[in-house]
Amino acid sequence: MSPDTQAGNGRLDEVLERTIRDIDIPPRPTIIDRICHEVRQELPNFKLISQQIGADVSLAAGLIKTVNSPYFGCRSRCRSVQEALLMLGLDATSRAIAAISLRQAFPGSAHYERFWQASARIASLSGWLAQIVRKPGLRADDAYTYGLFRDCGIVILLRRFPDYMATLDRANHEAERAFTDVEIEVLPTNHSVIGSLLAQNWWLPEEISLAIRYHHDRDAIEHFESGLPAASRYLVAASQTAEHILQHVSGGSYTEEWRKLGPSCLRLLGLDPAALSELYEGGAAVMRSND
Repeated sequence: MSPDTQAGNGRLDEVLERTIRDIDIPPRPTIIDRICHEVRQELPNFKLISQQIGADVSLAAGLIKTVNSPYFGCRSRCRSVQEALLMLGLDATSRAIAAISLRQAFPGSAHYERFWQASARIASLSGWLAQIVRKPGLRADDAYTYGLFRDCGIVILLRRFPDYMATLDRANHEAERAFTDVEIEVLPTNHSVIGSLLAQNWWLPEEISLAIRYHHDRDAIEHFESGLPAASRYLVAASQTAEHILQHVSGGSYTEEWRKLGPSCLRLLGLDPAALSELYEGGAAVMRSND
């Protein structure tokens, strides 16, 4: 690595640290650090990690429940933390722990109950959709995790900026400009950047972090030459389509995002309007099974 590159990385690290401090991005859960430490070992200590996870009853219960969800593809039912670690491996366990910890990172988050419920539904529909469209590099567990984290920057900005709710409302009803352009008019950042920074700081896979960063960027989603990895583009497409299915089936919380991004998402996933219509019934069943 050249001195210039090292210096550049140092400046990026400083910007990241300053943004995390100024915007009050929740710190990475300690258990993720412990898991990642074991990942770097020649012989990871699964027993130690399972004991550390098991010491937090809610975390242990959440991990077992997550492993038994249909998006992780485990053939047998998991009954303990140690079984979960063996079934998933440490990398997938780290993502699952991050997803479980996300809501816990926001004290008093009951104020945003509708947001968390919508995110959970979008995550479930995203994982289900990934299993249906079967695109290279699009995994159901990644789609599920991405669906949970995609809009986490919104909660961070709501907590940090008292007037952000009005900006959010304008962005949701903006028919032409990108959602994030509306945010940038009144804020020093936008929720996509903040969510991506949290994902990086919590050591989620790069494909997920990049998908969060560019999920309102139509050109990045639409064009291969944009440089956004195919896996990230598929994540964005699956989640945006999942949100559309949720809005269509529930009949509420409509935004302008599907009008702006929907055609690109359908092309990426290989779906036409007729195929989309057939997904509404299946999507409704997924929502009922998760309520």
